[in-house]
Amino acid sequence: MIKNEKQYEYSKDCARRFEYSIAVIEKDEAFKQKDPEGWQLDIDVKKSHLMALQTEIVEYETLTSHDSQTPMVLRLDDINYLAQILIKARMAAKLSQKELADLTGLTEDKIKQYEDDDYSSASFLDVRYVIDALDIQIQTGEFLLPLDTLRRTPVTKEELFSAVNNKSKEISSTI
Repeated sequence: MIKNEKQYEYSKDCARRFEYSIAVIEKDEAFKQKDPEGWQLDIDVKKSHLMALQTEIVEYETLTSHDSQTPMVLRLDDINYLAQILIKARMAAKLSQKELADLTGLTEDKIKQYEDDDYSSASFLDVRYVIDALDIQIQTGEFLLPLDTLRRTPVTKEELFSAVNNKSKEISSTI
């Protein structure tokens, strides 16, 4: 997720470099003849990365150019991505981290830290302050509790982080 103008500019530059690299490889007939599978794999990998970057670029542009007087719906399919909703909501509201800090009663450094680490160090209360300051409202909410498969042993931090990382990889591979 692109969180600021610096990351946005860097992502656009990376996208341009991927486009150039793809164009060069597509013209490389010697590589294509010598190793057609490697040639295709190289192109496919670069195109996959390019598509992921382009998706993030479009999302950032949509958030930052959105009319701040018009409500925006942000979807959350997994509670592990609540932090992204908070960051996207701040960006769509065209609030700086300092302005959000002022609205929440937190410090700008604390908001920056929370956004940098995707709110992993934030307390539930601080998350509530941000939600309230951004006036985020849940329109429809469903939580599934699969009682038949409910785990009866403690979850370790390693398992939790592994599950989040695996989910992120799954999402990245579908882009």
